[in-house]
Amino acid sequence: MTLRMYNTLTRKKEEFVPLEPGKVKMYVCGPTVYNYIHIGNGRPVIFFDVVRRFLESQNYEVTYITNFTDVDDKMIRKAEEMAVTVPELAETFIAAFLEDIQTLGVHDATMNPRVTENIQEIIDFIAALVDKDFAYEARGDVYYRTTKFAEYGKLSHQNLEELQYGIRIEVDDRKENPQDFVLWKAAKPGEIYWDSPWGQGRPGWHIECSAMVRKYLGETIDIHGGGQDLTFPHHECEIAQTEAVTGHPMANYWLHNAFLNIDNEKMSKSLGNGILIRDLVKQIKPEVFRFFMLSAHYRNPLNFSDESLKQAANALERIQNAHDNLKHRLVTASGTGEIEAALTERIAATASQFVEKMNDDFNTPDAITAVFDLVAEANLYLQQERVNAAALHMFLDQLQAFDQTLGILSKQADELLDEEIEQLIVDRTEARKSKNWARADEIRDLLTEKGIFLEDTPQGIRWRRK
Repeated sequence: MTLRMYNTLTRKKEEFVPLEPGKVKMYVCGPTVYNYIHIGNGRPVIFFDVVRRFLESQNYEVTYITNFTDVDDKMIRKAEEMAVTVPELAETFIAAFLEDIQTLGVHDATMNPRVTENIQEIIDFIAALVDKDFAYEARGDVYYRTTKFAEYGKLSHQNLEELQYGIRIEVDDRKENPQDFVLWKAAKPGEIYWDSPWGQGRPGWHIECSAMVRKYLGETIDIHGGGQDLTFPHHECEIAQTEAVTGHPMANYWLHNAFLNIDNEKMSKSLGNGILIRDLVKQIKPEVFRFFMLSAHYRNPLNFSDESLKQAANALERIQNAHDNLKHRLVTASGTGEIEAALTERIAATASQFVEKMNDDFNTPDAITAVFDLVAEANLYLQQERVNAAALHMFLDQLQAFDQTLGILSKQADELLDEEIEQLIVDRTEARKSKNWARADEIRDLLTEKGIFLEDTPQGIRWRRK
């Protein structure tokens, strides 16, 4: 089975051929750290985490880099509002970002470079563009000369004429052309700055990723990713900058996820419908949000609503229950005898189906269908009075393999109950033996309040966290 992914640059699915066999260089644009991340930010964070996990499950060594924009106009304004320095603001929201994505089960990046740690590399990159006549200085600012790069617009599939008349561009008499974009911004009085050949200032937004990609991953990388909103102008400008300097493709594959809507409306500040991830996970399990994000293909718009979250919670509960029931039956399972060949084949078929769907442009909704096929097989097997421990382990191992890619199973399932709850379960068992049904019900209600759900099974009481 060959991995194929949709390349925004060519607008078609292409077979994935890494630059170096068995290794993948992957860069995903990170946040500008001036606020907490909202649920829309969660889509690329979760999706590209799954891409990285799947590649690793297929034995690729992935170098995964996502950056922090820790200085720009938004950050300067926010720092002024909060009466802190820009670096202090950055530290606060970088820590918050890392905390939030950890809650969502996102694996740590190989590296999280910051703009302020790479100022010299950015200055050197701009200087190279100036030397090649792709950039020019104007009153302390430096601009990229878009007319010099013949392929400008190839990622977003627009030409300069279309951009001139179809895109709103702020008029600036310092620019040779309205489409030219800033590489270096002269500092205003009181603003944070660095010294450069063009005076005191700071980098423009687009140049930072070009400089950091080249520094940490090389002139050409395998995969460059981000949200659909970054296609133009950010990624378009990255290509123009990098390829003007290196003469080589910046990335062989460009992946972009579609937008997340809320109740069928686009998220926007004017509508006030942005929901912070840290607020959402106080109301629902992080795994539910992650499952919801993967329930639609990444290139399709996804609508967030109470009903869609409820559906995601119910669907995920089926998977979690199957996992927990398999573990529970291990306690009373018979030996490790030979597993029925037909059962082994059916489990293997779900594994092949999962990989096949993920290989088809990371089709997570169809891959999740394979997970449910496995769950159906597991539930059918668990109906038997006697079960084979080896078969239970086979089911569990396959579910865990799926979860290594998706990251949707509860991370609390294996935690021990505290002494109080353990004792309550013992007390309830004794109450039932003595037919003290009122006391048994009282304890069940108390445990429910503590977020512990009890299930009476033929093999005894099992519990799970709600």
